[in-house]
Amino acid sequence: MSSCYFLLILVFLISIQPTISSSSVDLIQKTCKNTKYYDLCISSLKSDSTSLKADTKGLATIMIKVGMVNATATNSYLSSKLLLNTISNNNTTNNDTILMKKLLKDCAEKYGFAANALQSSLQDLNDEVYDYAYMHVMAAADYPNVCHNGFKRNPGVVYPPQLAIREDGFKHICDVVLGILDALGW
Repeated sequence: MSSCYFLLILVFLISIQPTISSSSVDLIQKTCKNTKYYDLCISSLKSDSTSLKADTKGLATIMIKVGMVNATATNSYLSSKLLLNTISNNNTTNNDTILMKKLLKDCAEKYGFAANALQSSLQDLNDEVYDYAYMHVMAAADYPNVCHNGFKRNPGVVYPPQLAIREDGFKHICDVVLGILDALGW
């Protein structure tokens, strides 16, 4: 009798599993349709197993954390001695090398500020102060512009292509977060 009862429970649990997953996937797809970068949204959320049990606010939380990881990784990348040593060994003048190191240091700082702004947006989201969460995400997305503008003010120094790729990726993540925050209907 107990094995029959166990089998019945197992069949029941298996039968409801697709329903849970299907509705979760539907929420992810519906939410991502409200964003500027659907594919980025889908891939980011599906890569986090907690997204299958999350509501829209939870999906926003996951994407904010993706942005924080991205900003922190870019900060680390810019701060790395390997990058700075690579720059130093290029065929540039000493003044260009010093300027490049200063610009990269400033950029690393800006990405650190971006991560902090996203952390603030996460707190705002938890407190359900959505307008402030939105504002902090917009501020985070703007920090890479400040970095890029530093290079524009110094035309003799080339904006590193790898940094341009990271900048675009980070801005796209922030755009996805903003789209999800809009979906909260505050």
